This record gives sequence, C-alpha cells and structure tokens, in this order.
Amino acid sequence: MWFKNLSPFRLTEPFTLNADELAEKLETLRFRPCGAHEESSFGWTAPLGKAEQSLVHAANGYMMLCVKKEERVLPTAVVNEMIQEKAAEAEEQQGRKLSKKERTQLKDELIFDLLPRAFTFSRKSYAYIDPKGGWLVVDAASAKSAEDLLSLLRKSLGSLPAVLINTVNNPVTIMTQWLVTQQTPSDIVVEDECELRSPGEEGSIIRCKNHDLSLPEIQNHLDSGKEVIKLALSWADRLSFVIDKSFSIKRLRFLDLVQDQLEDIEVDGEDMRFDVDFSIMTAELGLFLPRLLELFGGEAKSS
Repeated sequence: MWFKNLSPFRLTEPFTLNADELAEKLETLRFRPCGAHEESSFGWTAPLGKAEQSLVHAANGYMMLCVKKEERVLPTAVVNEMIQEKAAEAEEQQGRKLSKKERTQLKDELIFDLLPRAFTFSRKSYAYIDPKGGWLVVDAASAKSAEDLLSLLRKSLGSLPAVLINTVNNPVTIMTQWLVTQQTPSDIVVEDECELRSPGEEGSIIRCKNHDLSLPEIQNHLDSGKEVIKLALSWADRLSFVIDKSFSIKRLRFLDLVQDQLEDIEVDGEDMRFDVDFSIMTAELGLFLPRLLELFGGEAKSS
C-alpha cells in the first residue's frame, strides 16, 4: 500500500464529504468485471481488497480510495494473423480484393468473437484525499493514470475542483541551481541520479544514474547551458525520491526513520496493518508536500 509515486493535485475548494458520504457517491461506479464482449472495465473497489468492505478507508482525517481496471488481452500479432487468413479466404471465395471498409468490418467481427475467450488482467491504483491540507494525491507512475482516476472521481461526485500544482519558482530553475552551486536547503540532499536537457523541447538529453553529481563532467554540462529536468533527492533522512520538471514524484521510498516506527506498533491482522501503514504514510506526506512546495517558492496564485 505504500505509495511509490506521487501525482499531487490541489483541491481549490473545501472538500466537505465525510467518508460515508464519499463511499455512497463512489458506489454508483463500483468496479464490475468485464462483460463477455467488453474490452475493459474501470471502477472503484475497496482499498482493503475485500468486496464487502467500504469503498473508502478513513484514518486520521485522510480518506483512501482505490480504482481497479480490468482488460481483456487480445495479442495484436494473433489478431492480425487471423484477419489475414480470413481476408485471404474471403477474397478467394469472392474472386476480388476486399475494400478497407470490409477489412475493418472483418476485424470488428473477429474481435467480437474472440473477446469472450480472451484472458483478462487487472491492476489497481490508489489515491487519498486530505481535506484539511487540501490535497488529492494519486499513486500513479504516469500522468494518464492519475488523470483517469481523477476523471472517474469527478464523474462519481459530479464535479471536483482539483488542479495540478503550479509553483512560484520553476522546478527546473531551482534544481539546476542546486547542482550548479552544490548547495541545497539543510533538509535536502542531492542523491546520485539526474537528467539534464539543453534548453528547448528538442534539446539533447543526458541521463546520469549511480553517478556522483558533483563531478566536473556534470558541471561542464551545466556550464554549457543544460538544465536539470529530473533529480534524485532525499528529505530529512525520511524520504528519498526522484522529482521532475512537472512536480511529479517517482520511486518514492520511506527510509529507516519512518520504517522504524512500524516496529514499535503491534498489529493484529492485515486490516490493522493496512490502517497503521496508511496512517504513518499520510502523516509523513502531510509534512513533506507542504515542505516541497516551500522549496520551490510556494504555490503560484491562479489568475
């Protein structure tokens, strides 16, 4: 359950629903398995993983959500081969070439026949709402996955004023300055990974991993005008992460100072373990996210 990625959204209006009210809203779009001829299904499921449990898990004022997506798998190569065989058979019988429209229709019919026999796979994505802090935080490795969850939440609630974070100072400028000067705030440590890009969207990119970023070769790239668009950092000996130019966080790890808290808490069963993990994780992120905003000059006021 520990989040590995953070796509944070700012709630621009107070979130007033309690856990029960939110769960009732989500119920209208509860996950159901794919129908025989459906390629995918997308909906809410219980964060604790048991169908009879609530669609919202609440602890210490935070509310955890979970979305599940199931897809039917039809290998493209197999489908294309079968289409070729059926098209060749039809052309031989009719003594003519099939039109593009006819081939498309043939493909649609084939997929319709194959879908009920196709294997399915599913994946879950988690998010939590922090009404007091004004955050929606999604554990998503891609912007699309985060937006898909946000879209489903908006559909469930009717609306949800939430926007991507926009900081006063450009993260690229601040991260570049940290590497150029080799100076960071006291609670931030530069780790061993970065991505540098020449100015402009089509600029050349240098990727460094497991590398001492204070070495002259890195400084030479910076001196030539390259900017930092991704940087590995750690915060207060509690979290390590990679942050990019869009304020998206990847490969988040909770370090020993956080993990050690778990050893002092006795838990009885998976449900209690989930609750403890969720409480500790959100407490840490409740401190970390405001500090991260502060590092980049705070939030820019929307016009």
